[in-house]
Amino acid sequence: MASTQKARIELKIATAAALRERLRQGLPLTVSRLNHRQADQIEDSDIDAYVGLNWLEWQGGGLRLTITGKNVCAQMTAPSLG
Repeated sequence: MASTQKARIELKIATAAALRERLRQGLPLTVSRLNHRQADQIEDSDIDAYVGLNWLEWQGGGLRLTITGKNVCAQMTAPSLG
């Protein structure tokens, strides 16, 4: 029984990591859509997840990128070393 519970926890962690990576990869497009006032093209569940990760925040009825979100975007566009 303990191994089943461990397997469920590991699956949950792997699923969360995959979701986070998908969101990270999609953040530049999401920001572009926000900048072009096309937020309706962003899935509600993704918006909720971005807010939960503190990458986006609600301000004055609109969404904006947080400092953390800006850092994630910067990491995506930074040239790799090596």
